[in-house]
Amino acid sequence: MNRRNIPKYKVGDTVVITMYGTVGKITDVKLLDGNYVYEVNKSDGLFVESGLQLLSEYEGEVVEHEHIDIEYKFFFGDLVQVAGYGADLFKIVGFRTEIWRYKEDAWEDVIYELSRISDGEWLEAGEEEMTLVADAESADTFIQKLGLLYLVNSEEKQQVAVSKTQNLVRKAELDAIERKKEKKQLIDNLLDIYNDYKILFTIFHDQEYFQVMRVILRKLKSVVNEDGKSHV
Repeated sequence: MNRRNIPKYKVGDTVVITMYGTVGKITDVKLLDGNYVYEVNKSDGLFVESGLQLLSEYEGEVVEHEHIDIEYKFFFGDLVQVAGYGADLFKIVGFRTEIWRYKEDAWEDVIYELSRISDGEWLEAGEEEMTLVADAESADTFIQKLGLLYLVNSEEKQQVAVSKTQNLVRKAELDAIERKKEKKQLIDNLLDIYNDYKILFTIFHDQEYFQVMRVILRKLKSVVNEDGKSHV
């Protein structure tokens, strides 16, 4: 076989990219227009033979490249709490990695960019300051359930306004049936919210969750006792 039909380097060879002085391993060999080209460290670019040299034969200065593996605890859209901000909820909108290198020390910091759910306030926090409340897939559902708690009072006011406008007996009967359905739905929603906060309290033991649970129980008692009959 002609020597030109045999690649100079093979997969697994440790070579130097002479243009940069960086070291890597051959991860693929391709034949392109009659010439062999090489993939190094699974990169997108390809190098011709003249641009490479075996490390064992290289006499120039080698530039060391550092490979860093970073495991992220949180991702875009996750719902979290931040130390010092009580029961406030934040959504992750971005993150970055800061790499620190000194002569006798080295570390990496992952900084998360957050947006507070209640007012959109922007905040930066580290992983050690954050606690996951709901992942990105369930975050919106969780927020919607919490939102029901704030709609309770406005729904009750609307029901009172409707009752004041009742003039016909038939209309009053239909409204009573509708209110009964709405009341049952309201109780179900309150129970869902109570159970969510109970889980949060069990996990985090935050007294703010316990206080919200007490508020919901008082609201349930008020709603259930409106006509002296329990729908729970």
